[in-house]
Amino acid sequence: MNLQYISDHTGKTTGVYITIEEWEALKSKFKGLAEEELREQTDEEILNGIKQAIFELNEVKKGKIKARPVNNLLDEL
Repeated sequence: MNLQYISDHTGKTTGVYITIEEWEALKSKFKGLAEEELREQTDEEILNGIKQAIFELNEVKKGKIKARPVNNLLDEL
């Protein structure tokens, strides 16, 4: 699985990105995921997520925080 991590300004992992193909495979393995997918985010949640992602990417580019390896997330699971 090819995971990409999303971290906040302190370096704490706050999310993960996977391809749609991998998401579909996970949904077929774990039936409860399909129900979770149905909940829509509010506009505020979407905007906050975008703002946080842009902030974190800029921090990584500036060298203020490091992108975390995928193994860190897997260890937390």
